[in-house]
Amino acid sequence: MTTVTDRTRTRTPALPSTGRGLFALAEARWAAAALVAFLLGLGVQLAGGPAGLYWALYLVCYATGGWEPSLAGLRALREKTLDVDLLMIVAALGAAAIGQITDGALLIVIFATSGALEAYATARTEDSVRGLLDLAPETAIRVRDGAEETIDTASLQVGDVIVVRPGERIGADGEVLDGRSDVDQATITGEPLPVAKQPGDEVFAGTLNGTGALRVRVAKDASESVIARIVTLVAEASETKAPTQLFIEKVEQRYSIGVVVATLAVFAIPLLFGDDLESALLRAMTFMIVASPCAVVLATMPPLLSAIANAGRHGVLVKSAVAMERLGETERVALDKTGTLTEGAPRVVRIDPANGYDADELLALAAGAEHLSEHPLARAIVLAAREKGLAIPAAEDFHATPGHGVSATVAGKAVAVTSPRGADLATEAEAAGHTAVLVTADGAAAGVLGIADRLRPDAADAVRDLRALTGAEPVLLTGDNKRAAAQVAAEVGISDVRAGLLPADKVAAVRESGQPTLVLGDGVNDAPALAAAHCGVAMGHTGSDLTLQTADVVVVRDELSAVPKVVDLSRRARRLVKQNLVIAGTFITVLVVWDLLGYLPLPLGVAGHEGSTIIVGLNGLRLLGEHAWRQRRG
Repeated sequence: MTTVTDRTRTRTPALPSTGRGLFALAEARWAAAALVAFLLGLGVQLAGGPAGLYWALYLVCYATGGWEPSLAGLRALREKTLDVDLLMIVAALGAAAIGQITDGALLIVIFATSGALEAYATARTEDSVRGLLDLAPETAIRVRDGAEETIDTASLQVGDVIVVRPGERIGADGEVLDGRSDVDQATITGEPLPVAKQPGDEVFAGTLNGTGALRVRVAKDASESVIARIVTLVAEASETKAPTQLFIEKVEQRYSIGVVVATLAVFAIPLLFGDDLESALLRAMTFMIVASPCAVVLATMPPLLSAIANAGRHGVLVKSAVAMERLGETERVALDKTGTLTEGAPRVVRIDPANGYDADELLALAAGAEHLSEHPLARAIVLAAREKGLAIPAAEDFHATPGHGVSATVAGKAVAVTSPRGADLATEAEAAGHTAVLVTADGAAAGVLGIADRLRPDAADAVRDLRALTGAEPVLLTGDNKRAAAQVAAEVGISDVRAGLLPADKVAAVRESGQPTLVLGDGVNDAPALAAAHCGVAMGHTGSDLTLQTADVVVVRDELSAVPKVVDLSRRARRLVKQNLVIAGTFITVLVVWDLLGYLPLPLGVAGHEGSTIIVGLNGLRLLGEHAWRQRRG
């Protein structure tokens, strides 16, 4: 039995090395050559040049853009499989056979370009997955029989003990045996602040150790670490998220078979009833031209590409027409917290001085003590003092204790900035979901600073608009603690909150509803969820390289309000696609019936075919205007 296959399954691009561009792909170079040859041939033809010259250029277009799908199609035929690209090559050759080589060359260019873009999308996805592996160090220092040795992390076994020095990345998932430090594990959990680690605590491969030294017992094989599972999750989700077929592609295979069969019938049946060969061939070729899916294919692209261009002008990069279509199919929205709803950088949000101190004096003392520290909390305190124009006093005898805090002599006082550890002054700050730090001077409490990741100014409005567009309650997915998550959720109006999630947990939460879900995130830990989502959207400024590669859409200017606007734009683009399909289908039906039941002159058939293409193209360009971005519909 002969079957039809789609080119996304029969053509496997040769991947470029990480970081190379589009033209590293052979498919892109051949498509570009076909386009150049087509444009040169069209220019000669329109200028009234020699027919032999523009025919030669068009034939170059045929060869450069059509050799690969032709070869793949012939190989498929040997396996009794009919390839869709091969049918397009046959249609192009049929056009050339009756002198309409321009139409045939245009078909070649369209499908060669489409194949190149598919290959590029696949290559970038696989490159980004490979790039994630760079987060985990290649080597680790293993301690065995009292001696240290440097080995490949892939050689570590469960039970091995490794030493992680300050500033190094941890080489394996494991348990802290000895030492204290603050570990930046934003790549895994998305938490904005380093987490204090002490004996008995769990640590993850690829996370960054702070200022303390740790001895860690390996608890998982390298292939089972959280970072390795992120790689696997992204790869698996990307496999299931191969470009969804647009509506026309769902019927393209059957339609193409029907065109081939019908063309043969239109040619053979008149011959059986005594028609002459030339007349039968002319009618059959006219039929192939007017039944060609050019107009149907173009019916889908102008609206989607116009929407992509419009979104791009407003700081939203939509990576493909399929991604633009998927945005409009969204029925549910899941959002990350840190770096997405919030700005991703801790800020001092409240100052609670004790008796005998005012807010500025408290902040100045704390900034003086923290000025020499590189901890994110220290940077937030120093920044707050500078923003208020305070003079930061010099510190002496500075000392930092990982997981505890800092101490120094500031303005003649012994100042310490530490964890509050149940101090009464910190109750209000902690109840508000803030990270509280206690400032003491000469052993007495001077006050408490509340530090939090500041909410984006347009977060609440964006959540409201997304709720109105989808008709469903958004869900907050975060690796941060429940208290901080609940505080942010309350501020933006989200009732469904999932906190303390690892990347695999986020993927499960995305998939659990079975609805087309849009995931909005920024960190490496969000990449698997973005890949598993129906449509993944990344924040551009705070997004990691992997997240930006995995996402279908990148909000370049970090404006959350742009997300509901681009979703709405996508919905209108999809409506225009449906309109264009009706227009194209009507033209094809009328022309085909005319050719079969009457006499359709070839020039009129070509005019009708090209006319339908122009109409659907112009209709799709309606979304280029500024009004299309501003218009909002729930």
